[in-house]
This record gives sequence, C-alpha cells and structure tokens, in this order.
Amino acid sequence: MSANALMQVLHQLPIPKDKNLLVGFDKADDAGVYRMSGDTAVVTTLDFFPPILDDPFTFGQIAAANALSDVYAMGGTPRLAMNIVCYPKALPLEPLNEIIRGSMDKLGEAGVLLVGGHSIEDSEIKYGLSVTGFVHPERVITNAGARIGDSIILTKPIGSGVITSGLKAGKIKDADVTIEAMKTLNRAASIVMAGFGVKAATDVTGYGLMGHAMEMCRASSVNFVIKAAQVPFFPMATELVKKKICRPRSIASNMEFLKDEVRCVNVDAAVEMLLYDPQTSGGLLLSAPQGRAAKLVDALRSKGVNAAIIGMCVAREDGWRIRIE
Repeated sequence: MSANALMQVLHQLPIPKDKNLLVGFDKADDAGVYRMSGDTAVVTTLDFFPPILDDPFTFGQIAAANALSDVYAMGGTPRLAMNIVCYPKALPLEPLNEIIRGSMDKLGEAGVLLVGGHSIEDSEIKYGLSVTGFVHPERVITNAGARIGDSIILTKPIGSGVITSGLKAGKIKDADVTIEAMKTLNRAASIVMAGFGVKAATDVTGYGLMGHAMEMCRASSVNFVIKAAQVPFFPMATELVKKKICRPRSIASNMEFLKDEVRCVNVDAAVEMLLYDPQTSGGLLLSAPQGRAAKLVDALRSKGVNAAIIGMCVAREDGWRIRIE
C-alpha cells in the first residue's frame, strides 16, 4: 500500500490513550510497545507480502527475518510468532510446506517459538508473521530519538527491490549477496546499538531509505543530510535501476509522496531512484552521537554487520526535511 494511501487512512483513526502504551501508531514507528510492569514491556508487530523469489524455502526465511526486524528495531527481543497464510486452493501444498519450513529455520535461529497462526484461501500466495517480543520499558528505541548533530548509520546496503525485480525479469541470473543480506537477521545490529545506548532507530522496508528516514525526521523534529556517495548499494543495483523493467512501482510512488520535503543536489539519477527503492528485510537506520558513531560502526562491523555512516541530523528548517547531496 502506498504511503499516501496509508496516511489518508491512519489520519482518520483516533489515537489511543493509555498510560502504559509507550509506542502507538501515531509516530509511524515499527511496532507497538505496551508496558506490563516496571521492567517488562511487550513489543508487537506483523508483516506479510507476496513472494519476491521463486524458491519457497528462501522466501520463508526472508519473510521471517523481515517480520522479526520490527522488534529488533525497537531494541526488543522477539520470543513468539504466528503465521499469516494466504494460499490458492488450486496449488499443491509442497510450496507452502517449504515456505513455512524456511520461516521456522529463521525463527529457530532467532530463538522464537511459532505458536499458531491463521490461513485463508486467496488468489495468490502471501505469507508473513505476527511477532511478539519484550523490552525493558526504559530501553525502548523509537524513531523519535534522533538529535541535532547525530550521525546517521545504515546497517545493510540498499537496492534489494531492484535486484529481485531484475531476477524476475530475467535481467540477472543470481543475486547471492542480496539474498544473503535479506536472510540475515537484524539481531546483531540490534544488540550492538542497544549496548551503545542508541535512542533512535527504524528498519528500512517498503517505503525505501528516504521514506523511513522521513519518518525519523518527522518523529524527531530534525532534518537529515544524506551523503549519497556514502550509501552502500547492492552489486548491480545502480545498473539495473536504469532499466524500467527492473524498477518496482513503489519507487515512483515513494518519490511522489516525498517530493515536497526532499532536496536532491547534484546526485546521479540512478542513485537517487535507489534511495526510494522498496526494501524487503532491509537493515536498520539509526542515529548516534557523532563522537561515538565511528566506534559504533566498528563494533557493528566486528559482528559481521555491513554498517556505514551515511549522513547527519541537522536543525529543523522549513521547506525541506531531507537533503541528498
């Protein structure tokens, strides 16, 4: 669903009020957080989507990693999951078995228990999970904690939407690096950032790097300056995005939704488009005090996380929220 359509719906809804509701939907954060006691809060989320790859086991792995990511982005530890299945009656059950098997492989890696779910017949396959996790109420990481002077850090390259579209279009034969990144849990990045006392984070998914960066800007009342040359991209992404057949439709809708609040200065058109590319199981986008950012990146890389500093938070100015240069 496009960001514009979703906002029109959400703006119609009353914002729930409860002293124990620590995070609701009003800040467009990754998950809801509800305080249960002085040292325990529940983190709850869900995510599902159609297959992005032909291999059902790999799709299941990626779907699970993607759903778990929302809890990791909040600084939480996922513990329980439930399946969401839409499946055509006419199809054999073997692909569904493989999807769920792949999902359970990642749930097992994360230490998460599958405890149930819900299924319906549908015209196409869709799969995902609802996930429940836990976090200390005073250690919740939201998208509203970015501060002026913070460095902006990204933990996975960008371009998975273009890469998977290129696979479907037959423009490339394999994308092992991209697929491996999508299968990789954001657990290590979450643990490291929590250890460094990071206050602001989100995960990068369907609204692209710019869409989720914009959510952080709005929630934190700051502006971002993104250095395009410092943003890591998956191999072949900059070449594939030049071909219309490899561009997910969401690139155009994401750009249209954000056009009034983004300023792009002397940036290659292909690179600019990739900054709006919808990601599946993307990395974490986080902010950290500038003096600690380099050490944080080193710590992330020591755990196998492909982290990079891609910009900084600056004071709020009218007329724009994000400048790409």
